[in-house]
Amino acid sequence: MRLDRFLSETTGMSRKEATRALHRQEVTVDGDVVKKGATQVPESAVVEWNGVALELLGPTYLMFHKPLGCICANDDPQHMTVFAYLDLPNPDKFHTVGRLDLDTSGLLLVTNDGQWSHRITSPKHACEKVYLAQLANPLRAEDVEAFARGIKLHGEPMMTKPAVLEIIGEREARVTITEGRYHQVRRMFAAVGNRVEGLHREQIGDVALDPDLAPGEYRSLTADEVESFR
Repeated sequence: MRLDRFLSETTGMSRKEATRALHRQEVTVDGDVVKKGATQVPESAVVEWNGVALELLGPTYLMFHKPLGCICANDDPQHMTVFAYLDLPNPDKFHTVGRLDLDTSGLLLVTNDGQWSHRITSPKHACEKVYLAQLANPLRAEDVEAFARGIKLHGEPMMTKPAVLEIIGEREARVTITEGRYHQVRRMFAAVGNRVEGLHREQIGDVALDPDLAPGEYRSLTADEVESFR
């Protein structure tokens, strides 16, 4: 890999900024100052920028416990983003796998592997997502049947795919969906005359939120967890 590209990949700087850093003699390869961006960087080389070693990340897969009040974006002028919680060397290279809205907590996957995330979010793969919902009004048996049939959402011509609604308390339910429509779970409950007051995602596919992760904490996915989506 060219040195200017290596700097861009590991720091987030543009190629032009990388060229300037090289001309300022801020970059060393195996201890030697290098000023040419076209220089090829061997895999075993130690590249430093202002004395700080740079590491080229390969495909990375994270499980994040999203707290309430932050949004799934790389940058936002009004709200804290999920990336404020993640200690990543080049956060602009990462993205969330799908989204959770400001008022929804729970399992969020983060990666720099676009093909992997597309497999999870693509409608044709029908990846299951499991949510725990707190409702304003008591749940009814007919709600279970309505979710199982599919629900006509306001403003959309197509009904939702069948979903599983499990009543676990008078105003608490577990919902499993295979789509990712805008605010889908909240809108499904609205369509049956109820209102979601709290929503937490527990699981995506076979991967459940690690109970040891507090809101705002994250860990790398295990190899088995990564492969479960392939």
